[in-house]
Amino acid sequence: MTANFILERVAETKSTNDDLLERWRSGQLIDPVARIAHKQTSGKGRVGRTWFSSPDDSICFSVAYPFKRSPAQLAGLSLLVGLAVIEGIAKACNLDPSLLLQIGLRLKWPNDLLLKNAKLGGILIEGGQSKPHEPSWMIVGIGLNLRNTDAIEKNIDQINIQLSAIENLLPKGAALPDAEYLWLSLLDSLEQHFQRFDEQGFTPYQLAWSTWDAYENQAVCLSGVGKDPIYGTAKGIGIDGSLLLEQEGKIISIYAGDVSLRLQS
Repeated sequence: MTANFILERVAETKSTNDDLLERWRSGQLIDPVARIAHKQTSGKGRVGRTWFSSPDDSICFSVAYPFKRSPAQLAGLSLLVGLAVIEGIAKACNLDPSLLLQIGLRLKWPNDLLLKNAKLGGILIEGGQSKPHEPSWMIVGIGLNLRNTDAIEKNIDQINIQLSAIENLLPKGAALPDAEYLWLSLLDSLEQHFQRFDEQGFTPYQLAWSTWDAYENQAVCLSGVGKDPIYGTAKGIGIDGSLLLEQEGKIISIYAGDVSLRLQS
């Protein structure tokens, strides 16, 4: 497992994403790295949010991976990561992915894992390409709730957010997998899918992601695209990972960025 990742385990850091970003910017990254901290004091979410890592109740880590593709050719990467995370969770928990689908595990475009519409985990991707013809180093941060969501909710700066955890995926009485084993299972899945994605792009994953789509054919509201929210009906994703939104009989493509997706109230 994880033959190509250098594994780093630290007791505490501000942010594993920031740690690896700093190395990329200073030209220190040579091989793929996976870095996990028992405690992150300034963990990062999207749109500048802070995500607090509770050492015993969540698992938060980052990987730095050099893609041969240019940043413009990495469309759909966050969606691919979501699929890889589900596969890693299924393996670590010894559960069939079809069972996880049946009990309500879903992916919310572009970067969240939901269980019955409550957030189980999130993905943050940063990085880029320093010079033309050099690898595109992408720093992929992943945070997953393991248990005790009430305690986690008290430590994040998002209002009115419902959380779920991996413990809610398990049969009654079943024990959570060891955190180290879960981490290695996730890394093994990420490594395999990164290699395939680098060769083939997102297109082979479009249908698989649609199986887990949380909001397909539902009325949605998107904020962060412009000054005003955008309303429409989610119609799945394109081959480039864009969100397909139907408005007045026309389909428009929304591309990943600082976009939040909500069910219309």
